Amino acid sequence: MKILFTGGDSGGHFTPIIAVAEAIQEIQDVRKLVEIKMYYMSNKPYDRRALFELGITYRFVPSGKKRPGFSIRNFVDSIKIMFGAMIASWRLFLIYPDVVFGKGGGASLTTLMAARLLRIPVFIHESDTYPGRVNQWAGKFARRIAIAAPEAAQYFPKDRTALVGIPVRRVIREPLSEGAYEFLKLEKGTPTILILGGSQGALNMNNVVVDVLPYLLNSYQVIHQTGAGKIADTKLRADFVLEQHPLKNRYRVFEYLNVTALRMSAGVANLVVTRGGNTSIFEIAGWGVPSIIVPMDEDYSVGDHQRKNAYSYARGGGAVVIEDKNLHPTILRSEIDRILTNPELAKKMGESARLSATPNASHQVAEELIKIALEHE
Repeated sequence: MKILFTGGDSGGHFTPIIAVAEAIQEIQDVRKLVEIKMYYMSNKPYDRRALFELGITYRFVPSGKKRPGFSIRNFVDSIKIMFGAMIASWRLFLIYPDVVFGKGGGASLTTLMAARLLRIPVFIHESDTYPGRVNQWAGKFARRIAIAAPEAAQYFPKDRTALVGIPVRRVIREPLSEGAYEFLKLEKGTPTILILGGSQGALNMNNVVVDVLPYLLNSYQVIHQTGAGKIADTKLRADFVLEQHPLKNRYRVFEYLNVTALRMSAGVANLVVTRGGNTSIFEIAGWGVPSIIVPMDEDYSVGDHQRKNAYSYARGGGAVVIEDKNLHPTILRSEIDRILTNPELAKKMGESARLSATPNASHQVAEELIKIALEHE
């Protein structure tokens, strides 16, 4: 049996794939199924170590991105897409998987085009309330469609669509508090705020966090993930504003939190401030921690999906939303204080967050993938 994964080049696309692959391995071990070979096809591996640990074989395939409106880059990318589709068709033919699982994103386009051409069954998963362009297109022929938010159902055929939530990696579902304070060099007894700027970073959010640090550190300690390429500038600004601050050691800044650091951060966090990517939101929900969501501005979010994700989740009571255009140090500190100085509110938000979690999503998707693959063999 062969299962091939494909997805865009962000953590929001990649980490659910890893979660599903973990579930496939667990099912295989329990049921003593024949060996299941797994492949990942995209324009970059994203995390080679994660692929290696799960025995997933990576295959490179070029792809492109279709942008709304007129752009000269659309012409260039059209050539990339046609070229990539030819390469993907050949490589997919050589592997000939029993099913292709697509997570969306431009990097999955050529692989999904090849799967359709070769009549290989396709199963897609949409994380956002408003689907990306690739998944909207693939939904027209996909055998099965899994969605994370009920608002996304209107964009897909009802008879092939199921609400499952977002697959979350096994280890991320299990926060780790033992040894966390020592590992992260934090104070016990001081409320902890975890700031997640997303895998690509969030410049405005990082800047506002730094501006409010002198106030926050008087009462709280802060773990700050800046995102790729953002740590140098963030650290420089933080060093300047905290130069004379007596509690500056309460601030811990990272470009990226690896699995261990993220689990430990989750284990000690009393509040999370995050972007509006649904993968991060569903991870936080599983931790049962209240959150403040700062969705990406609609100019940079296809279909304004981050804002829609944020409000969809916040309606359950586990979070409050501050839109990026309204994000100001005074507003951020006010919302943080409102939650963390009211234990009853924080507890209620945490309980609501946990009710929104979907811990079985990985296995639901894995079960359906195996079922389709067995039918196709």
